Amino acid sequence: MSLDPSAILVILPEILLVVLAGVVLVLDLALKDEQRRLIGWVTAGGLLFVIIPLLFFFRPGDNPTLYWGGAIRVDWLSFVFKLLAFFGAAITAILAMDYEVIGKRGELYLLLIISTLGMSVMVMATDLILLYVAIETTSIPLYALAGMRTKSDKSVESGFKYLLFGAMASAIMLYGFSLLYGMTGQTNIYALAELFQQAELSSSPMLYGSAIIILVGFTFKISAAPMHFWAPDVYEGAPTPIAGFLSTSSKAAGFAVLLRVFLVAFPEYAPQWGTALAVISTVTMTIGNMIALAQKNIKRLLAYSSIAHAGYALIGVSVASVLGVTSVAYYMIAYLATNLAAFGVVAIYGRIAGSDEISSYAGMSRRSPTLALVMLVAFLSLAGMPPFGGFIAKVFVFAAAINAGLIWLAVVGVLNSIIGLYYYLTVLKVVYLHRSENDEVPLTISKSSGFALGLLVVAILLIGTVFAPWFNWAAQAALGL
Repeated sequence: MSLDPSAILVILPEILLVVLAGVVLVLDLALKDEQRRLIGWVTAGGLLFVIIPLLFFFRPGDNPTLYWGGAIRVDWLSFVFKLLAFFGAAITAILAMDYEVIGKRGELYLLLIISTLGMSVMVMATDLILLYVAIETTSIPLYALAGMRTKSDKSVESGFKYLLFGAMASAIMLYGFSLLYGMTGQTNIYALAELFQQAELSSSPMLYGSAIIILVGFTFKISAAPMHFWAPDVYEGAPTPIAGFLSTSSKAAGFAVLLRVFLVAFPEYAPQWGTALAVISTVTMTIGNMIALAQKNIKRLLAYSSIAHAGYALIGVSVASVLGVTSVAYYMIAYLATNLAAFGVVAIYGRIAGSDEISSYAGMSRRSPTLALVMLVAFLSLAGMPPFGGFIAKVFVFAAAINAGLIWLAVVGVLNSIIGLYYYLTVLKVVYLHRSENDEVPLTISKSSGFALGLLVVAILLIGTVFAPWFNWAAQAALGL
């Protein structure tokens, strides 16, 4: 039996990632200590190179296609979220090069590539077995990356916590998958959707139970309540560039899987799980914003901010409409660029200042006006202020809720955005108005970090002003489902 060449072409980006991982492994063995910075450049350049064929030669058409026995689906949803995963990993690699000792460790970049490979498969997977393998391929390297700073007790603790909680969530999710297979004998989510329309399965209590169990596993992956508790400790202890990667690319892949599984396998039950997700969204954004108000550590503040933004994005998922899915995809595009910029500033300044306490940011605007400007753009975008990407993203998710008649959910979202604006402005007040004894000591930013932050700022502005191309991609991703 001959293999269809198109089946190989659709996984060419994943094949290139495997090749890149091999190159990084060889370089790690061959390069001397003073040359190891090259590994970061090769990783970032390789990830950006993978984007090129994906962007220009492998854009999906209007008719989504199943490959490899129906295990993967090539559509606009997978295309958009693969681009986000690759771009996020490339920026993370650039920012990690300047991060203490680990920036020269080849295993950091190797694990980053493998995790990105898992995300790439996650967003395409339509078979529960392949989906679970992809999720674990994504998660296991992240456990190691979170505890990469072995001489830091907080980093080791964060790695162990993430491992234990992640293993628990994966086991719960796998149990939900096994229940679905036990009821139907199928693992393909499109085949499951057809079977669930049958009368004897449509009202099965086990079906509702399995959906709830699977949802518990997915809420952990996107750090939504009540499975959000791991994020603050893990983000605080993990190397800052890795914390940024966790809060963006990993979260985006989790939302892609959540959209595909629930909108494809359980469309008949959208009113039930939509209501549940609306409640989860409300609790998530409220908890994230309220607890963020009390934070003194900026990485913990960004962790609770990340939890709140998961709640905002869940508004679009709970609507279960084309506009809702479009708003989620657009939100992830804007959020990835914005949060990577925020964590990038924290990574650079925290390394120089030796502290992640918010009080240590006093006088940063005088020491580095450029770095302070990037933080201003990132934090105002996170707060949802125009003309930045976060504003348009929030407008779309709130509009999706209003369009679906969930006006109360949009109101809750707006009120939470006001709360969020307060603590973002509190940090900016320290940056611009407070003074320190080091005000006259300038900060030096490497060219690589400056390039990454500049690229992110441009992206934030383009997403917030020239939003038609990104909205079209997001709308095609929604229609592709």
